[in-house]
Amino acid sequence: MPVSADFRDHLLDQLEPLGPVSARRMFGGAGLYYGSVMFALLINDVMYLKTNEASQDNFEAAGTEPFSYQRGDKQQALKTLWRVPDEVMDDSDDLLSWSRTAVDAALAASRAKSKSSKKKS
Repeated sequence: MPVSADFRDHLLDQLEPLGPVSARRMFGGAGLYYGSVMFALLINDVMYLKTNEASQDNFEAAGTEPFSYQRGDKQQALKTLWRVPDEVMDDSDDLLSWSRTAVDAALAASRAKSKSSKKKS
């Protein structure tokens, strides 16, 4: 599940207006991070963005699917990472807008997780 350096670097250039975006290798691909929070996954030169209940509807309406992988003889899906529609990938303004929404979803999930772990302490 590799990701090409050209694809990764192109996206990092496109997303520069978001702020501190970086790429880290993972699962043979790369995770895109806003600061310390992952908001996108790059696998096989395909971009998947973090979603929440509100933003997932946009992906479903565009006809895309969540990231999935084979584990043993079962297909597993991560319902919080959805493939970016081709028409969004082709429009830098749309890509930036959808990515901002993904960053917001990732930051909200991180805050919720942090509050949850503080309550358990």
